[in-house]
Amino acid sequence: MGGAPGGGVIEPGQTVSGTLASGDERLDSGEYRDSWTLRGRRGDRVVVRLSSSDFDPYLMVRGLGLSEDNDDDPSQRGGLNSRLEFTFPENGEVVLSATSFEAGETGRYSLSVTRADAGASRPDPTPGAATGAIAVGEQVRGRLGEGDAQLRSGEYVNTFTLRGRAGERVEIALTSDQFDPFLMLSGPGGFSTFNDDDPTGNGGLNSRLITTLPADGAYEITATSYAPGESGDYRLSVSRPGAEVADTPTRGEQAAPSGGRLSIGDTISGSLAAGDAQLNSGEYSDSYTFIGRRGQRVAIDAVSDEFDTYLMLSPPTGDQLDNDDGPDGTNARLTEVLAEDGEYTIQVTSFAPGETGRYTLSVTQGQESERQRTVQAGQRVFAVMVGVSDYPGDHNDLPFTDEDAIKLEEELARQGVLNPASIVLTNAQATRASVTAAFREVAAQAGPDDLFIFFFSGHGVQEDSDDPAELDGRRELLSLHDGDLSDDELAALFETVDARLALLVIDACYSGGFARDIITRPGIMGVFSSEEDLTSAVADKFQAGGYLSTSCVRGWKAPPTRTATIWSPPANCPPICAASSRWRSPTSRPKPPTASATTRTWSSTAAACRWTT
Repeated sequence: MGGAPGGGVIEPGQTVSGTLASGDERLDSGEYRDSWTLRGRRGDRVVVRLSSSDFDPYLMVRGLGLSEDNDDDPSQRGGLNSRLEFTFPENGEVVLSATSFEAGETGRYSLSVTRADAGASRPDPTPGAATGAIAVGEQVRGRLGEGDAQLRSGEYVNTFTLRGRAGERVEIALTSDQFDPFLMLSGPGGFSTFNDDDPTGNGGLNSRLITTLPADGAYEITATSYAPGESGDYRLSVSRPGAEVADTPTRGEQAAPSGGRLSIGDTISGSLAAGDAQLNSGEYSDSYTFIGRRGQRVAIDAVSDEFDTYLMLSPPTGDQLDNDDGPDGTNARLTEVLAEDGEYTIQVTSFAPGETGRYTLSVTQGQESERQRTVQAGQRVFAVMVGVSDYPGDHNDLPFTDEDAIKLEEELARQGVLNPASIVLTNAQATRASVTAAFREVAAQAGPDDLFIFFFSGHGVQEDSDDPAELDGRRELLSLHDGDLSDDELAALFETVDARLALLVIDACYSGGFARDIITRPGIMGVFSSEEDLTSAVADKFQAGGYLSTSCVRGWKAPPTRTATIWSPPANCPPICAASSRWRSPTSRPKPPTASATTRTWSSTAAACRWTT
């Protein structure tokens, strides 16, 4: 990290420290500022971050027709640090102004510039690269220049194939006195690493990689330059390093104590320390970003022997996810199927305020459970979702119950799991004939690798029955728009389902009574808002028809807090369903709620809805 009081020159990939202080240049409005010059080429896209724990940072860029400002990084949701991302419209220089939001603020700051694709391996060369083979103990001479293949960012490349064995240590050196060399190595299993400048500092701008090969097979060495368009002669050698020489830190092991951009597959080391950004509740925090794709399964781990790690993940839109302790003691772990394309922000922090120490953060491709591993991904949820709020005649109307069905459909679609064959029926659409027909139509399309859901939110009633199977002498019915659907009729419909799992979700009075008739064989699961002889409450506080409905929708949004499944939540549950939610502000974190029977049951209800994915 370099520092230069009052500003200076900064380059992509560099982080500098500075101080706003009396005597610095001032804006007309009274704020101190340091000016930093950044050079770029047309089309270069860069991310500039300004962070400080001493004042509220404010970032400006001027020059080449650019005039952009940022006060608070929108990806940090409540944080005060600043972030700008822009593209150079032409070759030349821009001026970055590190300043404060309020006039007269002073203190230390950190300014970093990264390429917008930093953290990811460089793009594959275009076809036609000069190729050859090289073995351990050999040295080759070559030249980069016009006619060679080029990376999309403009650097010329030559590639060489190296045969290696698992556990073999190699030293690869690329030297030139005519350009700034850059080395890349890729191989079996997605292995990838690179080096710009010899980490020992003895080689100047020359590149050197010392690494242990992870598997048998062919590895590709890419000889290129640091800047686009550089050309000249070079020498490439591969040898065996001495046992006393340590491996070069790979891109996944290089320290990034103040955060930065990651790629899925990276592992980085960092440190929480005084001077880092802090949450409102006092915990130090490092922030990292990565680009994710909808439907991608990721696992994020924060491991430390020096403090109790805590992880927060903020998607491009929507609600934040948190984890304190994963399955491994006090280390935090988040596993998630990403709901949308875009930039995700990871915050590594501690459970208690003021904790400091080293940590390791990894972002990897998540592993599916044994149950999920054999199921093809995609739109595997076939659902019939029914909500009746507007009843004809002397039935009392219910608030929001029609919206319960709509919200569930929206959330399943947003997650990318809802099959287009699914059907939503609300109010006058939800007749006996249409619900029965929709059930048969959707169930017929659900196969042995799919999940079938029947969801109902509305009135539930009971009537006398002579059926000896009804131990209380009463049978349960769902009140549709033009009549009732009985527990026996619904059970007959479920007999036609041939899916991997069939899930019955009823948010209505007396709903627990349906379990006796329908949850009668493996592969059928029920979640009910009340016991057999009790009524259910309306969850108007949550703008929902019932507490079960809002718990299920939220359960699909966030990982469960427990893994147990409760088949029949208690009736008239008070509005404490948010206890199962793990949504927290990224700037403050309430402690986990005190466990109670009701809290545990509703957490498990959300878990049941989530588990079925």
